[in-house]
Amino acid sequence: MTPTAGPAQGDHRATYREVLAEPRFRLLFSTRTVAITADALRITTFSVLVFSSTGSALLSAVAFGIGFIPQLFGSLLLGSLADRLPPRALITGGYALTCATALLLAVVRMPVAASLGVVALVSLATPVFHGASSRLVAQSLKGDAYVLGRSLSNIASAGAQVFGLALGGAAVAALGPRRALAVSAVLYLGCALAVRLRLPRLRVGETGGTPRSTGCDSGADGGGDCGADGGAVRASLRGAGLLLRDRTVRRLMVAQWLPVAFVAGAEGLIVAYAGERGFAPGRYAVLMGCLPVGMLVGDLLVGRFLRPRNRERLVVPLVALAGLPLLGFAAEPGVGVSSCLLLLSGLGYAYGLGLQRPFLDALPEDGQGQAFGLIGSGSMTLQGVGPVCLGAVAAAGTGTGGAIALAGGAVVLTAGWIRTWHPRTSPAPSPAPSPAPSPSPAAH
Repeated sequence: MTPTAGPAQGDHRATYREVLAEPRFRLLFSTRTVAITADALRITTFSVLVFSSTGSALLSAVAFGIGFIPQLFGSLLLGSLADRLPPRALITGGYALTCATALLLAVVRMPVAASLGVVALVSLATPVFHGASSRLVAQSLKGDAYVLGRSLSNIASAGAQVFGLALGGAAVAALGPRRALAVSAVLYLGCALAVRLRLPRLRVGETGGTPRSTGCDSGADGGGDCGADGGAVRASLRGAGLLLRDRTVRRLMVAQWLPVAFVAGAEGLIVAYAGERGFAPGRYAVLMGCLPVGMLVGDLLVGRFLRPRNRERLVVPLVALAGLPLLGFAAEPGVGVSSCLLLLSGLGYAYGLGLQRPFLDALPEDGQGQAFGLIGSGSMTLQGVGPVCLGAVAAAGTGTGGAIALAGGAVVLTAGWIRTWHPRTSPAPSPAPSPAPSPSPAAH
């Protein structure tokens, strides 16, 4: 399988067909989509299992979010492994680990505290194999093809989450929560087998990593000796420090984190808002569905019909679009207007596509895996913190409508901050050298 060496400069607009023609991306894209479906099924089913065992809404909520916050610590402490170890082993091992976790929760009747601890512990490794997968995608797709690959992943992620939630509800109703968890384990196992059988055995240097710079020597079999300079933890902390000290990288990370965190915080108040306003039962589900629908449509339109430079020019307006509609919740509108406001806000999420190329260009080649793991884990953590903070604001006397409006105002302020430093377009990168041919599938 050979990486797509599409145009890496200028204003060339790639197509989804061109992106999907790359075999390595197609494999990683399809397995990740199935894994996101399994994630949604596992997370919601585990929450149901905890609630059925304890009757505690608090513990059920903790079970829902317990796998999010530890990811940031995992990225800081273990993130360098995404650049230091062979990608096939990491990605396969990640799916196998989550499969074993789901199977353990399904089969073994552990105390709630122990089951929560298992999920939290395993989530520490999530940024490592996600970072390895993202780095491999970045090496496989060049120029605008990479941005469209991210667009496709966003669209598929939104659809997979919705399908996973529906599948989880049906599986719990038909099989019970423990057997439903076993269904998620089967999905993870399928992903692990697909990557193990279809992804070539690549050594670190063949995917852009330079293990010696982080203290690992690659062996002939693609493995690594990671003890030369104090181990993975020291290298991970050092690598994270280097990334966060780089002003450009830091700004681009924060720009991708903050709007999503604020909007996620507003989303977390929708159920309470519907209750306060006395909406009919089930209307909250309509409201919650509007945001991901807007995200899907926005990614499709911006990714498919705009040229790269136009996407980058529209970063600030799209961030503002994500926040401005939320200001309307200060007037506490009804279901119809609220649905339209959330749909418009979701369209603004496409701003992230305009930051993908500048972010990738700013990364050191031997730290891409850790950077992708860090930005993903940071986003997940802030999305968990956002609803808690805004919930506290609402409880302090602003009400849910006022708290949602405050979140929108924070997004608009973030757009103003991005405008102070974000160039209208990123400089055209120099022509990239042609990548070396990858081993054929027969090289497994």
